[in-house]
Amino acid sequence: MHIGIIPARYASSRFPGKPLVDIHGKSMIQRVYEQCVKSHLDRVVVATDDERIIEHVQDFGGEVVRTASTHISGTDRIAEAAKKLNLDNESIVVNIQGDEPFIDPDDIRKLGNCFDNEATQIATLVKKIEDTETLHNPNSPKVVRGVNGQALYFSREAIPHLKGIDKELWLSQGTYFQHIGIYGFRYDVLQKITTLKSSALEQSEGLEQLRWIENGYTIQTAETSSDCVAVDSPEDLKRIDQKFFS
Repeated sequence: MHIGIIPARYASSRFPGKPLVDIHGKSMIQRVYEQCVKSHLDRVVVATDDERIIEHVQDFGGEVVRTASTHISGTDRIAEAAKKLNLDNESIVVNIQGDEPFIDPDDIRKLGNCFDNEATQIATLVKKIEDTETLHNPNSPKVVRGVNGQALYFSREAIPHLKGIDKELWLSQGTYFQHIGIYGFRYDVLQKITTLKSSALEQSEGLEQLRWIENGYTIQTAETSSDCVAVDSPEDLKRIDQKFFS
């Protein structure tokens, strides 16, 4: 079974109530949910600790599970939700960001296809970087991959470093990939990684996936060309309007 779980928090410091914000007649969380359904996952579930979100998801006919309010990350929240749903160890759990109302269903399918290989423990998406601003933006994590597509390392810095070449020329001299924050996990792996203590690399970069790599877990990547638009603040709604409704 491939199940998509969408973690949703009402209390956001930058954008309180973000999952329920209206985007041309539908809430953010409903639009994410409907895009997930289009990807032909076997099941789609919202995981939240907020009663308002629970009621709203039920109102539009979605499935929702209540989780604790103490989770630090979305990964921890979906791990609890998956456990409550009584999934078996071979189930594939896809963690879908709740702030990308127009996520491409094909991207979710690409992620799921990584698990056709029984050795895949965790999977995520990457996108080729086309502009220097993204390459050197610390808010856009980068990833380097091995020949088999497994992630070797994630960083907020541009990696690999091109020795002796001006940074403005790096894109013309090499290929760089941006990390796209959607993950898939085998159920048993998901439960194990949420028990790991925060690692030195994770603390250095502020990227939880480094904890998994540092503890010996492998992360398979698949490439996408989709232009994902995440809503982190009210100002981002203007970009949504321009891209999808203008």
